[in-house]
Parts: sequence; structure tokens; C-alpha cells
Amino acid sequence: MSAAENTCALPATAAVAVIGSGTMGAGIAQVAAMAGHPVQLYDSREGAATKAIGEIRATLDRLANKGKISAEQAEGASERLAVAGSLQEMRGARLVVEAIVEQLAAKQELFGKLEAIVDAQCILASNTSSISITHIAATLRHPERLVGMHFFNPVPQMALVEIIRGLASDGAVARCVQDTARAWGKMPVLASSTPGFIVNRLARPYYAEALRVLNECGAQPATIDALLREAGGFRMGPFELMDLIGHDVNFAVTQSVFQAYFNDPRFTPSLIQQELVHAGYLGRKTGRGFYRYDAAADTPAPATEPVFDVPTVPLQLFGTHPLVEVVRARYKGRVEYCAPRADNLLLKGGPGRLYVTEGRTATQQSYDYNMPDVVLVDLALDYAKAPRLGLARADQCRDRAYQAVAGVLQSCGFAISPLQDVPGMAVMRTVCMLVNEAADAVNQGVCSRSDADMAMQKGVNYPRGPLAWADAIGIDTVANVLRQLSVTYGEDRYRVSPLLQRLQASGRKFHE
Repeated sequence: MSAAENTCALPATAAVAVIGSGTMGAGIAQVAAMAGHPVQLYDSREGAATKAIGEIRATLDRLANKGKISAEQAEGASERLAVAGSLQEMRGARLVVEAIVEQLAAKQELFGKLEAIVDAQCILASNTSSISITHIAATLRHPERLVGMHFFNPVPQMALVEIIRGLASDGAVARCVQDTARAWGKMPVLASSTPGFIVNRLARPYYAEALRVLNECGAQPATIDALLREAGGFRMGPFELMDLIGHDVNFAVTQSVFQAYFNDPRFTPSLIQQELVHAGYLGRKTGRGFYRYDAAADTPAPATEPVFDVPTVPLQLFGTHPLVEVVRARYKGRVEYCAPRADNLLLKGGPGRLYVTEGRTATQQSYDYNMPDVVLVDLALDYAKAPRLGLARADQCRDRAYQAVAGVLQSCGFAISPLQDVPGMAVMRTVCMLVNEAADAVNQGVCSRSDADMAMQKGVNYPRGPLAWADAIGIDTVANVLRQLSVTYGEDRYRVSPLLQRLQASGRKFHE
């Protein structure tokens, strides 16, 4: 049987109703209409649905004029859109998607009314981003037909849809909605109804670790953002992303997840972000957040070291780490190639010794190795493509040792951003915590391994799924970094997921 024959998606002729004509509701209506469904759009606000349909039709016309869809597609989708004057007009719908205000009582009241209108075969779906599907369904006579169908903004452009099963949700209903989303051109992932679902839960460390580094004066926002973008490969740095989302929204989500997990320290909100919210510095929408957005504001530049001289003595390279291979290919001075060392030394330039951060501070590593001139380099998605790297030096490290190491990397084409000696630096600790959260979600049955990776790539544009990233840099590396962070801070925040521990003990990967 082919994949097409095996699908249980709603037929394209099945009527779809969308309740709520705001940005999300209008986007869902547009996608459903373009997939061939007759769509009814309802909004309790007078004239709102009519206005939204007019805007959707204008969007379809623009897409056709730009050649992104055909004129026939635009005309057909426009004709399939209709305003519902009341909930009663939705009695023939096979799928009703709710996209109203994020309030539990309002959603329960709406679905209670719908149960008395639609027939027994109609599927009910909520576009909630944070409210428990189990809780929404608890007051229904038939909770088994309610699932979450969480789209991402802007709906027509974003591929990901989270399909959320509550405790009472029927598996066949969830599969039907999943297949329907796929038929609409989306990439659905299946999640259980837990706080934050997949994306909003797994994304917490991206903000939390950057805020922690800032709180410890590790670097300024512009430097941390540049490292996460240019070394980590993320599309936006955490501070510019929080400014875009709005600190009121981002802080509220963090608080919600923190409280929903009974104050688990892994989700502890940031006092720095709380101060921004209290001040009304909410980001782009207020003209000020971590950055200023008025016309006269200068965009702050990341901290970048001046160019240092390369050492006059031969450079010693150890092993075959990806950064060693880049330096081997680019360095123009004299080089000695050496066997890998047990302490994972990458290179020795003059008196300076360079290691990839493994969770300890450079100062602690210097003490542990009884070696004064330790310099640490941060993680990069791809050292061959990264234009910038972060360096941290031990308190015991002499200037000439640090400058020799930095000079070698600069001569190989890297801009160098200095970090204060915070454990795990910026990119490494962030990636390891993203991996840890994804591993815990899988371990707790929230989602599959493949769905965890797909959700973060398609929902928030991560350069690589967190579990695939763990496979690439090594399960040992991730687990050991987390253990070092836990030892340094003495906090349960950095506890290693049981699944990570099992994989490390077995020598296996997430995807194999």
C-alpha cells in the first residue's frame, strides 16, 4: 500500500471551520483553502471575519502576481473562503480549528457550544500554544475528539505544526489531523500534552543560558548574539530574538513553563528579563529591549580582539579535531604535527595551550592540569565555515600566551570574541542544554527523537536538530559538559538526562 493510500487525512472536499480571524486564524484559513477545502471563518467581533477574508484574498492575489501560485489557484482558494455569521452555520464542518484568546475558560466554553452544533464525526482542534489539551477537553462530553493543532506564525510560511494528544484524545483522531496537516503541505510532529509541548519547552535553554552568561558578566548581548549566529549557526542570537518576540511574551512563557513544572530549576526565569518587563523595555515593539530601535540608535558591535602576532616558534597541532583540521589547512607558519593527547589539547602556540571548552572554567582547568597558560575555544557548528570564535583565558594565563593562541586563529581567518571565564562559555553550554532538554522530552514520552529534531529546525529555524547535534559532537562531550556545569554551580538545573546517561554508558547515538 502506498503512502497516499495509507493516509487518513480529511478529503479535500471536507468542510473546515476556523474560529478566530486574527493573524493565526486567518493564516490557518488561508492554508486550508489553498489545500482545496471549503473554509468558513468566524469571529465574534463584528466585521472581523469579513475583513480577514478580504486581506487573505489580497494576499493570494499578490502571490499570483509574483508567480508563486497560479491565478487559478488564487481564484479557487478565494472562492472557497466564506464568512460564518454564527457558530450554528458550522454544523456541517468535518474539522473545526479554534484560534481565539489564550484563556482556558474561553476555550472550554467555545468547545462546549460546538459539541451541541457539529455532528459526532467532526474533529475539534485547538491552536493553543501553551494550554493543556487535557484540561481544555476535561469539560467536554466527548473529549476524545479534541486535539491540539499548534501552528507557527506566519502560518502560510512556517512548515511546522505540533499535533498534541491529551489524555483522552483518540489516537485515530490525532493521526487524522496529523495526516491532514501533511496534506496541507505542513510538517506535523506529534506531542503529548505537557507544558510547552515540544518547541516552547525545548527552546527555553536558548534564552536561559544566554541570560545566565550575561548575568555573570561573561559578555555583552551583542557579543553573545554574534557567537550564537556566527559560530553556532543560529539565524538570530538569543537577545535579538527575545527583543523580536517581546520580553513580556517571552518572560510569560518562561514563567508559565517554570510554574507548570512545579518550579523545576531548569526553567528558572531571569531577573534581568524581569527587570526589562518591569521597565516596559519590551523589545522592538517599544523601541527598546536589550538593544535600542529608535532612528538615532547605533547597533552595538560584538567585542572583537585586535589582531595579534603569530608566534615565532613552530605551531604544534594535536589530533584531528575539526578545528585542528581547519588550522592545519590555513596556517602559513611552521607546523609540527603531534599525536592526540589524553587531555584533548588542540594546539600549542608559543606558551599558550588551546582546548575546546568541556564545561569547566579555563581557570579550573588550568588548576587541575597545573598548567598556567590555558585558553579555551567555544563550540562551532562548523569550524570551517564559522567567521567568529569565542575564546576564554584562565586567570593564570599570561597575556603573551593568550595573544599567541588568538593570533594563530586570527591568521586562519577567524574574528576572535573574548569571553570572561564562565563555565561552558556561550555556544557549548547552550547547545548542551538544548540537547539535554530534548533528551528529557524523548525520555518522558513527549515526542519521538526525530520529531524533537524536526520541531526545532522547522519551528524555530535551528541550524541542526539538538539530538543530531549531540551525535555530531559526541554524547560523551555533551554529558561531560553538563556534569561539569552541575559541579561548578551545584545546581539541579544541569542534571544530565537519564537518556543521555544511558546512551553514554552504551556507546550509542540518538540516531543510528
